[in-house]
Amino acid sequence: MSELRIDALLPAEMATRAEYLGVRKAEMPALKMFMLAVLAGAFISLGAIFATTVSAGGMAISAADGTAAFSAGMPYGVTRLLAGLVFSLGLILVVVGGAELFTGNNLIVMAWASKKVSTAALLRNWGIVYAGNFVGSIGTVFLMLMTRQYTFGGAAVGVAALKTAVAKCQFTFWQALALGILCNALVCLAVWMTFSARSTTDKILAIIPPITAFVAAGFEHSIANMYFVPYGLLMAQFDPDFVASVAAKVPQLEALTWGNFLVNNLIPVTLGNVIGGALLVAAIYWAVFLHQREN
Repeated sequence: MSELRIDALLPAEMATRAEYLGVRKAEMPALKMFMLAVLAGAFISLGAIFATTVSAGGMAISAADGTAAFSAGMPYGVTRLLAGLVFSLGLILVVVGGAELFTGNNLIVMAWASKKVSTAALLRNWGIVYAGNFVGSIGTVFLMLMTRQYTFGGAAVGVAALKTAVAKCQFTFWQALALGILCNALVCLAVWMTFSARSTTDKILAIIPPITAFVAAGFEHSIANMYFVPYGLLMAQFDPDFVASVAAKVPQLEALTWGNFLVNNLIPVTLGNVIGGALLVAAIYWAVFLHQREN
C-alpha cells in the first residue's frame, strides 16, 4: 500500500514534474495553445491594470472649490511594493486558472535538455504562446480604452499609465536586457516553486514574493510590457485631447513611440527574459537534478 504524502514536493521531484509539464505543453494542439496564451496575455494585463491603479499619483479628494485635488503620494519604495503585490494577480490567474505564458514556458527547456522535447516543438510553443500573449494584451488595451478608466482619480490613473509607458521606452538596449534577465529569473522561480505545491493556497503563496520583488525592483517583463506601453501609445490616438490635457505632468512624452517601444524595450526585454528563465533557472535546475540521471 503506497504512503499518502501531503507535504510539498522536494526539488528533485519538482524537476521531474517540470520536465513532465514541459512535454505536455510542447505537445498541446496549436489552437488550444493559442487560446490559452490569449488568456495569459489578458491575465497579465489585469495584473498590470491593478498595479497602475494602485501606483497612481495620489488619492483624489474634494477641494474647497469643488475641483479635484490630490493627496501627497507615498514614498517610492512603498508604492512599488504595493504595485508588486497587486501585480501578482496576473501570474496567480495564469497558474491557478490555467493559461500559457511565454515567460513561464521558458522552463520547457528542462524537457528539451532531457531530449524529451525537440527544438522545433520548443520554438513552436514559444512562437505560438508569444503571439497569443500579444493578442490577449492588445485586446485588453482596447477594452480598457473603452472604459476610460484612465480618467479616474482626476486623471491620476492616466498620468501613471503614461509615465510608466514613457519610462519603458527610454532604456538602453543593454539596460533593458539586464532588467529582462533579472525579471524572468524571478518569474520562473515563482513558477518553479509552484511545482512543489499541494494546494491552491500553496501556489498563491509561492507566487507572490518573487513577483512582488521583480515589480518593486523595476525589472522588465515582456508580456506585461505588451500592455503597459501600447496602452499609453494608443491612449494618445484614442483620446488625444485627454493626453494633451495631462502632457505637462508627463515629462518626455515625445519618447513614447512604437519604434522606441520595440527597439528600447520589447526586443531586448524578450531576449533578457529568455536568458533569465531558460538559462539561469531551467538549465541550472536541469543540470543539478536531471543531468546525472540522463547520464
